[in-house]
Amino acid sequence: MEITLRGLIIKGVGGLYSVRVCEPDSELDGTIVSCRAKGAFRHSGITPLAGDRVILGADSDNNNKKNDKAAEGGFVISEICERKNSLIRPPLANLDYIFVTMAASHPSPILSTVDKLISIAEFNKIEPVVVITKEDIDATEAKRIADIYTRSGFTVFMISSVSGQGVEDIREFIAQNLRGKTAAFAGASGIGKSTLMNALFPELELSTSEISRKIERGRHTTRSVELFPLTADRDCGYLADTPGFSMLDFERFDFFEKEDLPLTMREFVPYIGSCKYTKCSHTKEEGCAIVEAVRSGEIPASRHASFLEMHETLKLKKKW
Repeated sequence: MEITLRGLIIKGVGGLYSVRVCEPDSELDGTIVSCRAKGAFRHSGITPLAGDRVILGADSDNNNKKNDKAAEGGFVISEICERKNSLIRPPLANLDYIFVTMAASHPSPILSTVDKLISIAEFNKIEPVVVITKEDIDATEAKRIADIYTRSGFTVFMISSVSGQGVEDIREFIAQNLRGKTAAFAGASGIGKSTLMNALFPELELSTSEISRKIERGRHTTRSVELFPLTADRDCGYLADTPGFSMLDFERFDFFEKEDLPLTMREFVPYIGSCKYTKCSHTKEEGCAIVEAVRSGEIPASRHASFLEMHETLKLKKKW
């Protein structure tokens, strides 16, 4: 009988995958094996991603790959289990939480880019958690940004890498919410994302880089997506470091249509259905409940500005 094992892809580089075996009755449970995917995946257009739950089968070509590191474990990825969700950039599957990380200053955040990432996460049933770093550099701006996202209904943390303020709060949140879950930290380069993860989990020893003084952006220090188990338990949570979201090309994301956009703005939801016109676009119509909520300050103006920008982009999206 052919031996099969269940596992979780924790890293994939150049067609070589590191898979953590998740089989309680196997002596391999909890170990990490290197393997490749079956050639059939290349023809199906489906690429295995970090975060994928997979089935490993015996590598029938093992004898012909004696010098291949992937052949050492004698397994090949034969099946990808049904995904909860998947992202193109960063290339991750089955995310439960995304820590949307930005700096209060140096570099200053581009909130429209942050909101695009949040909307994509919301549509894919990924819970966004907002993290504002460098609170020690500009406390006033950090509080202003925190107010926007707190009022919009998100969990928000403010962090000081100098004093360590806020780090323990995130650590407690992770301990309480991430068991059996997968989370990613995403944010532009140079905002202290890897530094924060190192503070949370020193054993990760993630690389960091200095910020370019000329452009106020750091070089990408994260070359590939990798999941880090929080404990040795099979049902532990996982954290992923990801490339900066300056790589995000929203126009190439085919996640949702213009009509879906309002539902990705959680603070809009209580007002949907209360507009004067049934087919209200929530952009500028008279009698729009959302526009009125923006005018009265109940919905942050920056969030509606981001909505307008995404709405315009999606209007131009071609339907094939």
